[in-house]
Amino acid sequence: LSPRDAALHLGISLFVSDEATLGQAAATAGRSQAAFLRELGRRRIAIHYGHEELQADLQAVESLATW
Repeated sequence: LSPRDAALHLGISLFVSDEATLGQAAATAGRSQAAFLRELGRRRIAIHYGHEELQADLQAVESLATW
């Protein structure tokens, strides 16, 4: 197991167990968020997107719409 693969496995594990955010897990894995998301998709691991994240995204869109 290479250090790069070990970092990826650690990042995924932290993300799946809700011990790290997507950004934190991607940084731990040494990958961009986009690359980390692609890796999660390749492994068929669902991303966490709950009610709180939806509300924050909707507020961000609303603030941009009134800008």
